[in-house]
Amino acid sequence: MGLVKSAEFLDALLDPGSRRSWDEPVTELPRDPEYRAAVLRARERTGLDESVVTGEGTVQGTRVAVVACEFDFLAGSIGVAAGERLVRAVERATRERLPLVASPASGGTRMQEGTVAFLQMVKVAAAVTDHKAQALPYLVYLRHPTTGGVLASWGSLGHVTAAEPGALIGFLGPRVYEALNGEPFPVGVQTAENLLAHGLVDAVLEPGRLAEVTARALRVLGAGGRAPEPAAAAAAPLAGRGEGPPAAESIRRSRRAERPGLRALLEAAQDVTVLSGTAAGERDSGLVLALARFGSAPCVVVGHDREAHSESGPFGPAGLRAARRGLRIAAELRLPLVTVVDTPGAALSPAAEQGGLAGEIARCLAELTTLPSPTVCLLLGEGAGGGALALLPADRVVAARHAWLSPLPPEGASAILYRTTERAAELADRQGVRSQDLLAAGIADRLVEEEPDAADRPADFLAAVAGALEEELTGLAARDPLLRMSERRARYRRLGLHEGA
Repeated sequence: MGLVKSAEFLDALLDPGSRRSWDEPVTELPRDPEYRAAVLRARERTGLDESVVTGEGTVQGTRVAVVACEFDFLAGSIGVAAGERLVRAVERATRERLPLVASPASGGTRMQEGTVAFLQMVKVAAAVTDHKAQALPYLVYLRHPTTGGVLASWGSLGHVTAAEPGALIGFLGPRVYEALNGEPFPVGVQTAENLLAHGLVDAVLEPGRLAEVTARALRVLGAGGRAPEPAAAAAAPLAGRGEGPPAAESIRRSRRAERPGLRALLEAAQDVTVLSGTAAGERDSGLVLALARFGSAPCVVVGHDREAHSESGPFGPAGLRAARRGLRIAAELRLPLVTVVDTPGAALSPAAEQGGLAGEIARCLAELTTLPSPTVCLLLGEGAGGGALALLPADRVVAARHAWLSPLPPEGASAILYRTTERAAELADRQGVRSQDLLAAGIADRLVEEEPDAADRPADFLAAVAGALEEELTGLAARDPLLRMSERRARYRRLGLHEGA
């Protein structure tokens, strides 16, 4: 495939005429004659003085900082001068509170400079970490090829990471592998598409889509810490009037194949960017991680995908690890978090046990109860077992009328207590699993009505849910953070206790 040059990347990303260079001239040349000659040839060939270019520009009107490698300059390798240029650009972006978009295309460390060049990756990674610690977005676009220490530092630290189609991306360069092992590296492993399939990158994008996708992501990621505009009037009246149907009826309706799930809810949101997996080599189709806006309220969305469950089975521990990635993004960028519960239960299998399902449920609970971001949980449909509980703790819990929450599906609970599933309906009523019961118990704070149920009028239902989420997120953004977090802990501390207990 052809190489996308740094100038082509910047032209695709930035608004015409907006680019401004931050590069200070590199005037010192290497002492080694052979290395000096190689640098001079690279300068003549590329018109650049080093393997990285830095600067700023606008993406659909939003000011951003940019850093990019030029592969034609000594294979985009990073030596002392390039490392210093990168760090200074990242530090300036941090000082000026700019989102940072990085685009590596590199063979890694500059071998002519040896160990001191190798260590440049430490300070570059530290500078990126400092940038992210200031709640500033960091987006990465991996170009062909990206290998070695560059991928193992600033190439792998993005809040969102995309890659060029067909790009070779890997820690170990194929030539090095073949030289060491006497055989070629397996075909297809180090491709952008394979990394997407394994949850290591979030998207594979042609350069022509960069501006559109980057601008959409930044409309959410760049809004952290800023209060959204006050929400409009509620899209639907609050539910809660009357007793509602029996638990068994709500459970039946929640299982209708036509009932809209999380995918449909995201279609009712704005500026949606779906992310892929854990960014650490795992992907589970049963758990969705996305950036989105509900009206004026930006958020990170983490939730169960009921359609994926019906297509490929229940989610497992990798899904919850992807959820925890969403929690980290929300915390780092001070963004609100929306969790969506709609599952008949997590995977119950040897693979789930060996993958640490119980531990991942525990870690989700611990992190959700202490997350500094405002949090809203939406009970959208089925809510069975620890897989549902893992996404429940929140400042506010919104429940659809026919949503429910139970330690096990009622049939399973009946089998445990009575050795038959025939008493499932009776047991569901006694356990208080209905949305109305959750509201009475202080587990839910707000119900969204279904008339008669979401499967029959999905567009109206989803508009009502989106409106409720916008209202809740907007209200939480106006709260004092310390008081809000204290009240979240208190609600679960006193849950189930009688007044005065």
